[in-house]
Amino acid sequence: MRNQFEFLGIKTPLRKALQKPFLRKGSLPPKNKLHKIVKTLWKKPEREYQYFAQELVQKYMAQLEKRDILLFEFMITHKSWWDTVDAIATKPTGAYFKTFPAERDARIAKWIASDNLWLQRTAILFQLNYKEQLDTDFLSYVINALIPSDEFFINKAIGWILRQYSKTNPQWVLDFIQKTPLSPLSKREGLKLIGQMQ
Repeated sequence: MRNQFEFLGIKTPLRKALQKPFLRKGSLPPKNKLHKIVKTLWKKPEREYQYFAQELVQKYMAQLEKRDILLFEFMITHKSWWDTVDAIATKPTGAYFKTFPAERDARIAKWIASDNLWLQRTAILFQLNYKEQLDTDFLSYVINALIPSDEFFINKAIGWILRQYSKTNPQWVLDFIQKTPLSPLSKREGLKLIGQMQ
């Protein structure tokens, strides 16, 4: 974690056990209080509060509203590091764009143009778990828009989603890598599983 944040020092298994009663369906606060609760937890210095907040958000995936993307953006752009951003990108943000597909194009274009590497990383990773539902044309657009970046977290994310999608469509990934001027890191990560399949 490179000394990015303060910690209470609670190990993950214990933290999950302690928070379990608060994440039961009957204990959850009303959805209309979620934004305020998450932002309160996000302002606390110790990292465990942010972990709890993002797991709380995941309990409301069946109640997504259009305005929730503003909360996800807040979580992505405040106290940003891979340990929270990746979970927010692949879980609530991924679910959000499935629920509100008409919101995707303009929002992702804004993130790509933002110069915020964590929003850009989210633009790459929100489809990570889409499998057969992954939009390859859209993924191509996002990757090509971000190829000029020499940022490690961008190039690593490109490789990660290509590696993940290669489990579903290895030929598309191989073709894409062969015709796209990716960084060595992105290419190496994207091809990892394909070599094992051959």
